Amino acid sequence: MAAIDIQQSLENLKLERDAIVLYDALAGIEKDDRRATAFRTIAGNERRHAEVWASKLRELGATVPLVGGPRLRVRTIIVLARIFGTRAVSDLVQALEGDEEMAYAGQASPEVEAIAADEREHAEIWKRLAGDPSVASRLADAKQPVEADPAVLRQVRAPRGKGEVGRDESWHRTGQSGTLRAVIFGVSDGLVSNTSLVMGISGASTDPHFILLAGIAGLLAGSFSMAAGEYISMQSQRELYERQIALERAEMQAMPDEEQAELAAIYRTKGFTEEEASRVAARLFRDPEAALDTLIREELGLDPDQLGSPWGAAFGSLVAFAAGAAVPVLPYLVGSGAVAFGVSIGLSLAAMFVVGIGISLLTGRSALFSGARQVGIGALAAAVTFLVGRIIGVAVG
Repeated sequence: MAAIDIQQSLENLKLERDAIVLYDALAGIEKDDRRATAFRTIAGNERRHAEVWASKLRELGATVPLVGGPRLRVRTIIVLARIFGTRAVSDLVQALEGDEEMAYAGQASPEVEAIAADEREHAEIWKRLAGDPSVASRLADAKQPVEADPAVLRQVRAPRGKGEVGRDESWHRTGQSGTLRAVIFGVSDGLVSNTSLVMGISGASTDPHFILLAGIAGLLAGSFSMAAGEYISMQSQRELYERQIALERAEMQAMPDEEQAELAAIYRTKGFTEEEASRVAARLFRDPEAALDTLIREELGLDPDQLGSPWGAAFGSLVAFAAGAAVPVLPYLVGSGAVAFGVSIGLSLAAMFVVGIGISLLTGRSALFSGARQVGIGALAAAVTFLVGRIIGVAVG
């Protein structure tokens, strides 16, 4: 790993200053006192991190830059939080925290190790904000011993080894971004597929009524197909997870001693001594529900609170796909001919660019890059289907 230089310190300082703006804004938006307190706690940590990098720059003989405005990604999250509330942007903020942790992963510095630990703690606070906010506050304060209360043990995951941290946080960012991610990618799918369909039909026929009918048919067929697929997929996954949890519960009831020994063995692989692992496992097993919850998370790798809603996934996919698929059809509701064709293309490409920006909020890539990539992919698909439609139309004619 490379040593920390001036450029890297400047980038790190920018990350932390953006985080300060974000969490100060979230604390101001949030009406729940406990959640707002958690956000203020994180903002305080970020201020401490920013001062670390400011001091580092001074040590390197560089000038500490003035505070500037946050990145577009951060500003967008704040706007969404003001409109929809802080809970609606949970996935976006957690993805941002994960990006910070990854940015620090390849840097060699004692300061980085402490900051990275704080970032993992922030991700854990966000996870618990979705459950019991009081637990989030105790996590943020970091004053409550993990072994002190079975209720806390049931909700707080066990300490993780270094190798597992990155793996776990990676899963956390991708696996629990469900609702917003489904909406963004559902819109993208509907937009690209129906734009391609409308362009293909336009290449084969100039009849506006036929084009409109095909576009509406594509919207309805795609929406209901997406909804059915999401429901079946999510329901099957949920049933599988519920069966695994039921089997784990049965094993605990049939052979509790073996399960306790298994949990202790898991903790030993995470760096606990044999005595520490046995003590923590014994403490957990005083509360069967706490023990079961921990075994589900540590042995099965599941979060019993995040199994997903089949109906929610189906409805979200249907609405998102329909919203995207409606864009290339709208011009044909009010116009026809070359004007409707040109407006449909322009509107669709503009919508693709906006969707690309939305995707960049999850991926952390440049908004311009993501928007241009989305436009490029959509335009290529539409061009190919238009060309195929034109060939078919000429051949049939």
